[in-house]
Amino acid sequence: MKIFVAGATGAIGLPLVRVLRALNHEVTGMTRAGADRLREIGATVSFADVFDPQSVRNAIEAASPDVVIDQLTWLPANPADIIKSMPNDTRLHREGGSNLLAAAEALGVKRYIVQSRGFYLNAPLGELADETAGLRCDAPGEIGESARVIGAYEDSVTGSASVEGVVLRYGFFYGPGTWYRPDGAIAEQARRGETSIIGDGNAVWSFVHIDDAVAATVASLMAEPGVYNVVDDDPLPVANWMPAFARWVDAPEPARVSVVEARKAAGDEAVYYHTCLTGASNRAAKTKLGFAPRPLLWKDA
Repeated sequence: MKIFVAGATGAIGLPLVRVLRALNHEVTGMTRAGADRLREIGATVSFADVFDPQSVRNAIEAASPDVVIDQLTWLPANPADIIKSMPNDTRLHREGGSNLLAAAEALGVKRYIVQSRGFYLNAPLGELADETAGLRCDAPGEIGESARVIGAYEDSVTGSASVEGVVLRYGFFYGPGTWYRPDGAIAEQARRGETSIIGDGNAVWSFVHIDDAVAATVASLMAEPGVYNVVDDDPLPVANWMPAFARWVDAPEPARVSVVEARKAAGDEAVYYHTCLTGASNRAAKTKLGFAPRPLLWKDA
């Protein structure tokens, strides 16, 4: 196939392009930086400005793809800055995603695949969210705004009359090139004693290894259109996974802080991450994508 990947040098973008090229697909990668990394694996590079509708249309028209894959994210180098970076990330999905989808529809692209969030899904505490779950639009601050924008984007993709829309709701990425690895940013924070469990740490997180996420994305090229939760089989409360992660990376046990202390120091969003998130079910991905995620690597550390 001819495939256009936006966000082609990101945490999932680059390994995805590498696998697509290994499978002999013709890939154009859109990126702001890192062009040499794309060229060395045989991809064509596009420097289109995702916020410029005509630039995006020109890029997709030049690539003439069968599939457009939106893997755009705007994440900081330091995970401590995640909330500060969210307005830029939200704008990227609201404006950039809209430009990509409009160009794909106008130019007759057959399939459109978009990265979404498998960790902002709205399910009762203690239950796993399936693909019918909406995103947490009532979450506080920047999380709620991100969820509203991404939820609307999901609806535009799946409701399109001219493209086959696929939404991949990934869990928190771990593994090579991510924050969650033995030499990653979260591990470094943990070894410096900078990670804490807020309150009861009862929010349930769903992770996914980056290579498993890539495999699911490749499978979605030919699968039934729709929404898929791309998460592993080990959704765990913060109070469980964070100490195990610390042991896995040889870090001290994370501290405990109260909700009141955390709200004063880090804001409502940080508290929400530790007390309100729910895990996700991967049943549809297993059934329709042949998804076979590995066990969470630090679960039993």
